[in-house]
Amino acid sequence: LKLFRYYKGLGEKAIAQLSDEEVMRKPNAESNSIALIVHHLSGNMLSRFSDFLTTDGEKPWRNREQEFEVAYPDKATMMTTWDQGWACVFAALEPLKDSDLPTIIYIRNEGQTVLEALQRQLAHYASHVGQIIYQAKIIKGEAFKSLSIPKGDSAAFNKDKFSQGKERKHFTEGLK
Repeated sequence: LKLFRYYKGLGEKAIAQLSDEEVMRKPNAESNSIALIVHHLSGNMLSRFSDFLTTDGEKPWRNREQEFEVAYPDKATMMTTWDQGWACVFAALEPLKDSDLPTIIYIRNEGQTVLEALQRQLAHYASHVGQIIYQAKIIKGEAFKSLSIPKGDSAAFNKDKFSQGKERKHFTEGLK
């Protein structure tokens, strides 16, 4: 849950820096705009996590191809869909127990444990959030507000961190 929330927050911080027009911009004819990436993520999330433990993760109602063709009229509509997808993920994950992790579920008729499916989805979502961040950085250039340690600040950041006591990383710090 912490890592899913962490990547959701990173994506939101990158998207927040962009205008309606910027989220619709495609880097080239063969690439996807941020809006299309969000459409794909939301479609995947709704498909994979609706009835998570009981039905195949590739739902018959999903139109994956359309996720890469039809965007949104504006950023606000895109973010509503983003929120719907993530809400579905968290509604499925929050009630899970350790005893659910070895349970076999199916995605496109391929059996895997719940743990394997979660790792698969986390990697998938992190890769697309990375695409969103990368595109946002290209679009905004020097105006992009870093989501991690800004370039050139590693030494100062490390000095500060190593002057403190050891602590466990909490991925939800600073996130909604």
